[in-house]
Amino acid sequence: MTTEAAVRTLVVDDEPVARAGMRQMLAEVEWIACIGEASNGPDAVARIDELKPDLVFLDIQMPGLLGTQVLQCSKHQPFVVFTTAYAEFAVTAFELGALDYVLKPFGQERLAATLDRIRAAIGEPLPSALDRLGEALAQGPVSRLFIRNGRTIVPVAVDQIRWIEAVGDYVAVHDGSPSPHLLHLSLARLEQRLDAERFVRIHRTHIVNLDRVSAFKRQINGQLVAEMADGTKLGVSRARAQELRSLAH
Repeated sequence: MTTEAAVRTLVVDDEPVARAGMRQMLAEVEWIACIGEASNGPDAVARIDELKPDLVFLDIQMPGLLGTQVLQCSKHQPFVVFTTAYAEFAVTAFELGALDYVLKPFGQERLAATLDRIRAAIGEPLPSALDRLGEALAQGPVSRLFIRNGRTIVPVAVDQIRWIEAVGDYVAVHDGSPSPHLLHLSLARLEQRLDAERFVRIHRTHIVNLDRVSAFKRQINGQLVAEMADGTKLGVSRARAQELRSLAH
């Protein structure tokens, strides 16, 4: 690949040693061309909008703005790989369309896996690459959730989800796994990212996948219950029961 066709890349990190290390590793990749760097959030926004890179290696914990906020504030939307020592931002990063989420410290082997993912997403650099990221950033329904399990990120296909319940500051995602997946996110926020034609809030603490509901049945005490295909029974609030009646024809 010629230099003119290389992926124009910006390195953003508040630690000079980390920036230098990343640039050194990237210098060995013939199809990557580092065009600059930034050391804090506001500077990153300015450099992204000024240089319009194809790709940004973006730290999350920085002075001024978090890396996730940088991506939201930038007018130009490049492909992004988050580099951080903090795993708790993983879900937000993937929701924002990040290509990868690399936990520090990492070496050439982990970077190589990231580079493979970048090539798969970008291919040979084309103008349409930014359009594809724009689609990823769109606030439409998500097709999968990325859930942290220790230092591992587990992708969960949304169409496999049976129901979701609020558990304190978390939501528990039930998809038939031996134990539910815990996501540090409010039920209301997650509801906004789900397909409203398939996922229905039946109670302040529960969302169900209508494709996984066998029937809604009225109990002797008058309460409406959602009977799931796996036999689970979930109560429906009175307000939600009235809304469900409007779906019946």
